Amino acid sequence: MISRSLSPSQISVFDATVECPCKGPFQTSRNSVKRKYGIVIDGGSTGTRIHVIEYRVENGNTIYDFGKDGLASMRVNPGLSAFAEDSHGAGGSLNELLEFGKGRVPKELWGQTEIRLMATAGLRLLESDLRDRIMESCRRVLRSSVFKFRDEWASIITGADEGIYAWVVANYALGTLGGDPLQTTGIIELGGASAQVTFVSSESMPPEFSHSVRFGNITYNLYSHSFLHFGQNVAFDSLREALVLGDLNLVTESLEKRILIDPCTPKGYSHSVESWKLSPGSLDTKNRYLATLQSKGNFSECRNAALMLLQKGKEKCSYQSCHIGSTFIPKLQGKFLATENFFYTSKFFDLAPRSFLSELMMAGQQFCGEDWLKLKTKYRSLKEEDLLQYCFSSAYIVALLHDSLGVSFNDERIGVSNQVGNIPLDWALGAFILQSTAKLDLEHAHWIANIIRIDSPTLLMIIAIFLVLMFTAWSVSKWRKPQLKTIYDLEKGRYIVTRVNRE
Repeated sequence: MISRSLSPSQISVFDATVECPCKGPFQTSRNSVKRKYGIVIDGGSTGTRIHVIEYRVENGNTIYDFGKDGLASMRVNPGLSAFAEDSHGAGGSLNELLEFGKGRVPKELWGQTEIRLMATAGLRLLESDLRDRIMESCRRVLRSSVFKFRDEWASIITGADEGIYAWVVANYALGTLGGDPLQTTGIIELGGASAQVTFVSSESMPPEFSHSVRFGNITYNLYSHSFLHFGQNVAFDSLREALVLGDLNLVTESLEKRILIDPCTPKGYSHSVESWKLSPGSLDTKNRYLATLQSKGNFSECRNAALMLLQKGKEKCSYQSCHIGSTFIPKLQGKFLATENFFYTSKFFDLAPRSFLSELMMAGQQFCGEDWLKLKTKYRSLKEEDLLQYCFSSAYIVALLHDSLGVSFNDERIGVSNQVGNIPLDWALGAFILQSTAKLDLEHAHWIANIIRIDSPTLLMIIAIFLVLMFTAWSVSKWRKPQLKTIYDLEKGRYIVTRVNRE
């Protein structure tokens, strides 16, 4: 269970578990038992995903199977944060997911199947009143669903919890959860709105970054932090806003109009600045005359621009070590997995899972410098808006991992993956593991509490049995105990103790 960071309403969320198909301390034989189900809805920044998990409990142990037979998932776009102006639509966006869940859970188990919604960075970015309206819209829909639901089961989790959950499922899949902390693997996630860094650290840390996670008999001391606004999509929008405001010194002036130079867009591409997602107030009267963007497509300049975003505010660092902005990060220790957009970018460029940074830099240089029309022809199956981001994402990853966190270009300790074996590295599964474990611990505690109640018939029976056993043991020991007698030996002139045989 988690001793910090998770609220009581989040712990004991699930009445479930599933069998780990990987080798390690969790491997269990698969016997035929009654099936149960749990549902988790991940309210991410770019989309909402439902996970329908089949599980069973055998002899008080949770049995996990996150493979294709025990896990079914579906995603809809956009994410819940896109409904800031239409909160009613946020709840409506869950209907398709609920229908998917109904198709994966037997009808007779609908009412017993608990459903949870856990939202992340997309909603954390919104103002509190907008968040509340969106969450209430979702709760109304979940209340009226066929599944078991309580209002407190729909929540917005913290970034640190999101990182911890991802760390849990990764080490579960690798077979290291429940073992030596020094043999665990850290997680670096690059989502759409935030980035998370979580790993076991032996350094002393400020309390706001230190989290203790207990699993089995082992306690893990984790560094975990979520870097809000540093997810790939939000960082891309921040770059454009910095271009508009001239913060990156990449703007040239002409007599008639202002020309924006964008090093993170392949040459030959241009669009109206009005289509960009900019924060309110970033376009003042002068900036409203902006019309076009000049694409330069230069990987090195894009990398420098990304690094400026990552280092913004570093002068305010009050810690000994701040690698990203003014936030404390200890030195990376042990092995790591880079997930989510790290994986998607690496997959796009067809890179090896390890030592990928040097190859990514070369691939990014080639992509950024290519003509846009040629890229569209080569990758015609991709949406234009998706293809457009790979120059920035390649440069941003190098700036984040190498220039900010100090990962060498050929570091074998860091791999890129979204899956280990047949287990997807989805933080929602990590939440399921921790919370289902906490649920069982709580049930065991309740069982003990019920026994020791004064008016409990079970307690009286146990006391009676205990007394009978104690009397029997005493009687047997007394019967077997030899009879001794003390007599005076005249020859020796002293008292002696002698054994008397039983008749």
